[in-house]
Amino acid sequence: MKLVVFGLTVSSSWGNGHATLWRGLIRALTARGWSVVFFERDVPWYAGARDLDAIEGGALILYDDWDSAARTARAHLDEADVAMVTSYCPDGIAATELVLGSKAGTKVFYDLDTPVTLAELERGARPAYVGARGLADFDLALSYTGGAALDGLETRLGARRAVPLYGHVDPTVHRPCEPREAYAGALSYLGTYTADRQTALERLMIEPARLRPAARFVIGGAQYPQEFPWGPNVWFVRHLPPDEHPAFFSSSRLTLNVTRQAMAAMGWCPSGRLFEAAACGTAILTDTWDGLDAFFEPGDEILVARDTEDTLAALDRSDAELAAISARARERVLAEHTSAARAAEFEQILGSMRPARSMAAAPQARPGPVPGATLAAQGADRHARHRARRRSRLPHPAARLLKGIAAGRQPGRRGRRAALRGQRIPRGAHDRCGGGQDLFRDLAR
Repeated sequence: MKLVVFGLTVSSSWGNGHATLWRGLIRALTARGWSVVFFERDVPWYAGARDLDAIEGGALILYDDWDSAARTARAHLDEADVAMVTSYCPDGIAATELVLGSKAGTKVFYDLDTPVTLAELERGARPAYVGARGLADFDLALSYTGGAALDGLETRLGARRAVPLYGHVDPTVHRPCEPREAYAGALSYLGTYTADRQTALERLMIEPARLRPAARFVIGGAQYPQEFPWGPNVWFVRHLPPDEHPAFFSSSRLTLNVTRQAMAAMGWCPSGRLFEAAACGTAILTDTWDGLDAFFEPGDEILVARDTEDTLAALDRSDAELAAISARARERVLAEHTSAARAAEFEQILGSMRPARSMAAAPQARPGPVPGATLAAQGADRHARHRARRRSRLPHPAARLLKGIAAGRQPGRRGRRAALRGQRIPRGAHDRCGGGQDLFRDLAR
């Protein structure tokens, strides 16, 4: 099976959330027999921070301009079982035209930034990577975000079918390791600077740091402005490549996740950082958003902070409490949210579509963990099994009834559809500091 991708970047993890996700998914797909060809425009801000030069089992094709890439791309597309264009592809519209006019078996658009895409439309603008016909001519639209975002892709951009393919982690890269003194802290945060996360970051990290002057707080990332409100006990580590993430996470008692405003407002958009930190065995403190409890059990596998006091309360937890929370989160992630699970899910999504030239020869999925976003398709049954394993740790049996589906009740047709789309099933509805350009500043997870 051959997949051809036109995307933002896989070669540089600087200032974006795409590269790490693609590396994990490509590694998992090639392990399942796929060949992946990734077309990436060679831009200076990524070239200067490149940390991947080749794709094992596939090809990374860097090009200077679209005209120079089109002939090579056309040849690859005519051999492709699946062709894909992603959000923030610098040549998204030209790549879309080439893909749609090719002999590729299944034509897919993957929006890794769906809330940003829909917010642009809401403002009356059209994203630079989406053409005049929207997504109407693609066979499938995949979305990093579930819930209402899927309806938005269908109603606002004309997608024939929108399905979530959530974030994930490669546990061969992100795993517990020895802590490093340079990254040591009571609370850490890893993420590219964005203005729309600033208020939450100040509330959940900077203010707690001011109130706990004896504790050390650590921020890692890129594009932080000089006017950022650093405190005397807040340490900064400039952009870290993915192979440094495990040491960063493993060196703090607790790590913070802050979600982009558009993504938090839409919900069902788990940051890849959540899965990375959990795979590294670090306890996580996160802001809250609709759908969080479909990926982690709040209070049991992850801690939730809405204000400064919540952060202080989390910092006051004992090492034993945090270790128990992180162990349960890691178990959950390794079972449901690995890159291998998403690769298997990707194949299942393709296999569920009307047979195309490519899918007739699709390889059988190898045994492995149940795919995470059919955490969706399996809905109640999977959650019931997971809660059964932890029943003795829940404070009250009623807690098992607060996730939208009563324990032991299987959703009907409407319920299965809603679950697959990453939506809640209503009660009684079981029948249903760097450079770069502005265009690329919306990409951090």
